[in-house]
Amino acid sequence: MHEQRPTVTQQITPTVTITLFPIPTEEANPGGIVVGADGNLWFTEVERSRIGRITPVGIITEFLVPASGQPVDITAGPDGALWFPELNSTTMQIGRITLTGTVTVLKVQATNWQPSRIVAGPDGNLWLTETSGNTVDRMTPTGSITAFAIPTAASQPRDIALGPDGNLWFVEYQSSKIGRITIAGDITEFPIPTEYCYPESITAGPDGNMWYTEPYGNKIGRITPAGATAEFAIPTAVSGPIGIAAGPDGNLWFAELSANQIGRITPTGTVTEFPVPSPGSHPRDIVAGPDENIWFTDYGGNYIGRITP
Repeated sequence: MHEQRPTVTQQITPTVTITLFPIPTEEANPGGIVVGADGNLWFTEVERSRIGRITPVGIITEFLVPASGQPVDITAGPDGALWFPELNSTTMQIGRITLTGTVTVLKVQATNWQPSRIVAGPDGNLWLTETSGNTVDRMTPTGSITAFAIPTAASQPRDIALGPDGNLWFVEYQSSKIGRITIAGDITEFPIPTEYCYPESITAGPDGNMWYTEPYGNKIGRITPAGATAEFAIPTAVSGPIGIAAGPDGNLWFAELSANQIGRITPTGTVTEFPVPSPGSHPRDIVAGPDENIWFTDYGGNYIGRITP
């Protein structure tokens, strides 16, 4: 039995504090994080087959996922529950967890189906990116799936988010493009100016545009609903920007996986960075909390982080 690690709090600047809450299960490697309908934060524990819940004051509860799956991403569904893609060596499936912690699994009848990210759409369905089939998939709450082929072959779609225009926007990791799909399934692709930037995450910004991370370009990108792009360099070299989210302060906040930092970028492109007080932390996903703070998963340090802007 291992002793629980203490909570870590550090004043980063006179106005910014970062607090790290230790996950009870060792080497859980938290991945995705989202706000639930109950006002708590919900996150995936990729390597320990669990879904975690943390209250705004830092109390963590964990729920076991059946069949030793690897939950990789999580979203709040149209039914008030949380939904997550679950990968393992034998079956690819979608998990659902209620706000009281009851987990059910929808087994998808598809060969070599590899869902990557998931988001609730404006049509009452769930939308997923599917890596091996190179599709964006629409899934009803009962598990019926319709797949829409991405025009660029082997694009490796990753993150997907709802845009202010009512469409779904996604990143194509391998082809370095941004995709837009309507709820009818029509896809348009937009090339990113920096080649081989391997975009990872995307979110709707406070300015009516979509913002995305470029881990290998070491930039934050912005794309308008019409498809016009702009890029902003991150001061720290090889920072590895990965998760990104709009904050309550009107800025975008992003996780720097390689630099162990949290970044903030204004809608006009000014970047500020804040170090995470955990060696080898590797912050991964990030979200604005119900408490007007920024929350993130610390993949390497095995913490859930809260940054008070």
